[in-house]
Amino acid sequence: MAEAVGAGAGVAGGRAAATTGRAHVGLVAGSDEQLLAGAVPHVEDGLRAGDTVLLCCPSETAALITSAVGERASAVDNDARVCLLDTRVADAVAVSVDWVRRAASTGSGRLRVVGQMQFGDAPRNWREGLRYEAAKNRFFAGEPVSALCLFDQRVLSTDVLAGVAPTHPELLVDGRVVRSEEFEDPREYAMRLPLPREPIEDAGPEFLATDVPSLAVLRGQLRSVIHARVADRDQAEDLHFAASEVASNAFRHGARPVSASVWIDGDRLVCAITDSGRGFDDPFAGFRPAHGEDLALGGMGLWLARKLWDHVDVLPQPQGVTVRLSSRLV
Repeated sequence: MAEAVGAGAGVAGGRAAATTGRAHVGLVAGSDEQLLAGAVPHVEDGLRAGDTVLLCCPSETAALITSAVGERASAVDNDARVCLLDTRVADAVAVSVDWVRRAASTGSGRLRVVGQMQFGDAPRNWREGLRYEAAKNRFFAGEPVSALCLFDQRVLSTDVLAGVAPTHPELLVDGRVVRSEEFEDPREYAMRLPLPREPIEDAGPEFLATDVPSLAVLRGQLRSVIHARVADRDQAEDLHFAASEVASNAFRHGARPVSASVWIDGDRLVCAITDSGRGFDDPFAGFRPAHGEDLALGGMGLWLARKLWDHVDVLPQPQGVTVRLSSRLV
């Protein structure tokens, strides 16, 4: 999950090359055999080196790998939250940071990961997963982490597979770790990812406010529309709380006029809040708290939004910025 510093060794005795040191390597496979040919040597070399070995995979893939590893499988951990299985990005990043720290205090001090990102079946989720893959190169650069990311071409879309080479500094191809010639700057890649438009946006917003006079007014307006249409009270509270934090950022760090739009149907809610300040263009804003782990320092608005909404997009405008929030309704 960190930027690579060098390719691994070549094939020895028919075994796939394993990554060494710090690496973020992608493997595109078309069969269980190809997945295992990459994953098993990576795991076994980690165990021999005294690394903390972690599978970040759904249960089916984890079982496949541990069965192939055999008697030493008991020394392998599994945490599917890291691969976005029933987890949002902000929480997955926090879990990953925790594993890096745990590994640092044991054995070699290095974390050895086999991951299989869960991209889902919708373009909005593909964008989220690929942006997360790009972000790993920033957040874990320099950390003692060696990660092999598995991409199963039998189930993934061509759009997702096209994102493997740009988001991984190295690739495992025919048993050899090679440099990815298509690897891109993580920020630039994430900024170019297409933003899928929700069908409900075509009908025009259910709620629209322009040049809102104050944060208190906008918070009240958002509460009214969200609580009127979101049946689950807990979800309504969470969505309103996070949207209010984003609105607070617009007034505190941006400039008036501040506007807001809400689209909603029985399945999904989309909320866009726009300010007219100087703006910023960090696609990974909110993946971690802005001022570190001391939450008393603030900087939690976008981080909380990413924890409570399914999708958060920071969209630079000619003047200012739009924060677009989207969630499926329970």
